[in-house]
Amino acid sequence: MAGFLALGLAAGCKAQSTSINDPGLARRIEVMVRSNFGVPPDIIVTLGQRTPSQVPGYDDLPVTLTHGARSQVVKFLIAKDNKTLARLETFDLDKNPAMNIDIAGRPVRGNPAAKVTVINFDDLECPYCANMHQTLFPDTLNRYKDKVRFVYKDFPLEEIHPWAKHGAIDANCLAAQNSAVYWNYVDYLHAHRTEIDNGDHDLQKSFGNLDRIAKQEGTLGKLDGAKLNDCITKQDESQVKASTKEAEDLGIDGTPALFIEGERLNGFLQEDKLWIVIDRALRAAGEEPPPPSQPPPAASPAIPAKPAGH
Repeated sequence: MAGFLALGLAAGCKAQSTSINDPGLARRIEVMVRSNFGVPPDIIVTLGQRTPSQVPGYDDLPVTLTHGARSQVVKFLIAKDNKTLARLETFDLDKNPAMNIDIAGRPVRGNPAAKVTVINFDDLECPYCANMHQTLFPDTLNRYKDKVRFVYKDFPLEEIHPWAKHGAIDANCLAAQNSAVYWNYVDYLHAHRTEIDNGDHDLQKSFGNLDRIAKQEGTLGKLDGAKLNDCITKQDESQVKASTKEAEDLGIDGTPALFIEGERLNGFLQEDKLWIVIDRALRAAGEEPPPPSQPPPAASPAIPAKPAGH
């Protein structure tokens, strides 16, 4: 499948067509192909006509990958009962873990009832995560408004980011009382990472700074101070460990790692690439994406005043 990547990378978004009559099945097939073979987000995936194959119980399903004027057809097999997609190996379309990430109880930003969910496995000390956070908020949130919801999961990389887990635990202490205060804390840490260690890399000082900022956010958010202090002091790692294990089970080895309705994106992504994927997920969910942003109109040339006496 290395030929997928040969099509190159470029920004853009086109409407897609498919011969699969069930939109949900078409989406599961596309997500499975993209996720398992590393198809870049701006490559257009089009499902062709399924035809009888020589493999009992399967039909042939050509999948066309398009980038600009270039295209490539990759042949797959799909089971007649629509349960299995195959190409030398099979994938269970009903049991894709990327489409079943546990977000129960996690703080939500955006519309809690939105049809499209952006899940980000985040590390509060990671500079690339900070860049991704700035891409998501406020521009991406403002673009999609009530059409999308955002959820963060914890994946602190302790071996290179020693205070990230402590920050995640403090953030979860805030989330236990108020989701908005959680997001305020996450916003602050991503915007002020250098304030945490002050350049001296004293881990205990970093922990103290994280706790101080969390308590400040709790005070501003009018949280139960005693309950918050107890949670911060306890430093219960169980929630972070569960999220970390889930990330590892998904094969994540770095941050940020985003999942948009099952479609996986690794590392920092510019807005134009990110929005291609969100738009695609919205269309699959039967929602029309917002129109592309229009540049401001050019200023009209000034009309010179007529000379006096004319």
